[in-house]
Amino acid sequence: MSEIESVEGREEILAYRRGWFQWVPTSKEFLAKVEESIFSYIKTVLQSRYVYISNNRQIWTVWANPKQSEKLPIVLIHGMGGGVGLWSLNIDSLVEKRPVYAFDLLGFGQSSRCSFSKDAMEAETTFVESIEEWRKTMGLEQFILLGHSLGGFLASSYTISYPQHVKHLILADPWGFPERPQIHEREYPIPIWARMIGALLSPFNPLSVLRAAGPWGAGLVQRFRPDLNRIFSSILPENVIFQYIYHCNAQNPSGETAFKHMSIPFGWAKNPMVHRITNIPARIPITMIYGSRSWLDTGIAYHVKYLRHESYVDVQVIRGAGHHVYADRSDMFNLLVKKICDTADHVTAAPTAKSSDNGELDDNKSDETVESFDDLKAGD
Repeated sequence: MSEIESVEGREEILAYRRGWFQWVPTSKEFLAKVEESIFSYIKTVLQSRYVYISNNRQIWTVWANPKQSEKLPIVLIHGMGGGVGLWSLNIDSLVEKRPVYAFDLLGFGQSSRCSFSKDAMEAETTFVESIEEWRKTMGLEQFILLGHSLGGFLASSYTISYPQHVKHLILADPWGFPERPQIHEREYPIPIWARMIGALLSPFNPLSVLRAAGPWGAGLVQRFRPDLNRIFSSILPENVIFQYIYHCNAQNPSGETAFKHMSIPFGWAKNPMVHRITNIPARIPITMIYGSRSWLDTGIAYHVKYLRHESYVDVQVIRGAGHHVYADRSDMFNLLVKKICDTADHVTAAPTAKSSDNGELDDNKSDETVESFDDLKAGD
């Protein structure tokens, strides 16, 4: 063993020891190792590096197939509490025809855990401007932008501010679109216990219980989301995905705090995207993809169609999938996204306003605009 390898080995051991001898057993080194392990199980050879932006902040980035420039690249933005590792079921499929880029949002994953403003719009703007700085550094001029959950909200906000760079906007179960319904307390009285719980939880970040649990935090992820093992079992060994999610969220809750400032109880956006979605130029097509079992109401998607009646808005519902539609039914999701991307490659003018009113993608179902699963496979 060389002297360099010996030193690196000792540093790695010390990093692990620092992690395990503190109340919350995590570290940047732990997260990096788990993510490296996740990507070792996919076929695609990924490149990765930190992209430096203003104020000495870093955005962790992975990408593949950058030389296939004749195809539009696709940029993936993860959701709340996630990171680039959660795209492990999608990268191999999406990279077949085009460059794929994914990054950890500022405040999440391996990106810088910086401070955000307590003002909701200022926090949102910080996210959007960091994405634009990232784009400039990566040298991307036009791309297909895909965001999940919080990533869908931020992808929409980015497209409002920088529409010239987005060829097609894909929103996977996007958070933050509807306005909080006005519930009159006289008609629907709020129980005292619910008020007490709300008051107790309001000062805390959404995932604070994960960190408060200390060495038992990792087990909480497995207890509350046991389905993740099944979802990722096609490529990952048991419990690896739990470790990844834990180490993504057990560290300084920077992005999580920003999310708290941008939201109101219980999970509504302070500045709902539905009021701003018409600010995206009509020439930019939007596809909204939901899981049929998601906790998000697809009704808001059809309202977006109504508001943007002069532009292309397509709503797709993948049967059998939940909120994490990209992973729950990754086979269907990947085929649908690739079909959208292939269309975007050849569109030179704004598509027609016609789109499906109730597009539901399932193995045995098709409608006016979406082929059956077998047809998608044949045409992919």
